[in-house]
Amino acid sequence: MSQRVVYLLGPEMLELRHVPVPEPGPGEILVRIEAATTCGTDVKVFRRGGHPRMLKVPTPFGHELAGVVAAVGVGVSRWKVGDRVVVGNSAPCHDCDYCHRGRENLCADLQYLNGAFAEMLLVPRRFVDRNTHRIPDGLASEIASLTEPLACVLHGLEACDLIRSSDVVVYGGGPIGLLFVGALRTAGHSVALADPNEGRLQVGRKLGADRSVLILRGGGQAREVRRHAHDPAGFDCAIDATGVSEVWSDAADSVRPGGLVNLFGGCAPGTSISLDTYRIHYSEITLKGVYHHRPRTMARALEMLAAAAFDARSLLTSERPLEELELALRSMIQKEALKVVIRPWH
Repeated sequence: MSQRVVYLLGPEMLELRHVPVPEPGPGEILVRIEAATTCGTDVKVFRRGGHPRMLKVPTPFGHELAGVVAAVGVGVSRWKVGDRVVVGNSAPCHDCDYCHRGRENLCADLQYLNGAFAEMLLVPRRFVDRNTHRIPDGLASEIASLTEPLACVLHGLEACDLIRSSDVVVYGGGPIGLLFVGALRTAGHSVALADPNEGRLQVGRKLGADRSVLILRGGGQAREVRRHAHDPAGFDCAIDATGVSEVWSDAADSVRPGGLVNLFGGCAPGTSISLDTYRIHYSEITLKGVYHHRPRTMARALEMLAAAAFDARSLLTSERPLEELELALRSMIQKEALKVVIRPWH
């Protein structure tokens, strides 16, 4: 018996392969993928032909998924055939110093799982034990597949150390930036969204942004953005959700004294920025790099999606079959789509 799996071979090189359906070994499960969603990281990985941590080509592609358990290996007692699950794309070791400190996203032996753009996915024991979650009844698979990016956002919000009703600016109206808007508003914060695309600003307003700022591409927008802060000196917190170095600099220039800058969007390896060291020092500006998610934030994200805390469906632009994945990614590159639901069995 064979299945279809999309492989990433290099920069902008995808291949739909027919490969044998694996049988789960001891402690493993086989998941029939009901919905997989595209994300900005997929676009970056597609264009660059790899990721410095998560995957090396050639490799099965995709990491946001929801599905149904199709088979279980010997020794699996928590899951049975027919259970609906979300599987995280990483699993920590639980043995290293980072894991003991509750920082599993920095695990010294963090393992990654790719292959969401496929009909079936074999889930290794560590992922079964540590980062597989039951989908609540009534939650649609395409919404459940947003668990992983929302988990990253919730991890990012924890890093911000915000008090209630903080004034926050989010740079970037892509899927992650919009999830930040929804999560921030749900937590009671005031949110400004800055993006060069009016359509994305409209979605941001729908998700709870009380101010939207149409900016130009390429950075140098901090002064204009600060005009929209409640305090003329700047925002309590600025979050970069673009992964553009110039925007990192704008985010750092957007907060008031004592403010925090969440550098969430990942830039290409070797990227550097310049900072006003006088201002960083004397205004006590906190700069934080924030990466990935933890099993705990995966569980919280799934609960939030099930509670319909905000309109997550507004992030899903369209649906496509597996063989149209490249078209889906290119629609994101052209800013025609936010996220596309891939239906492997349609």
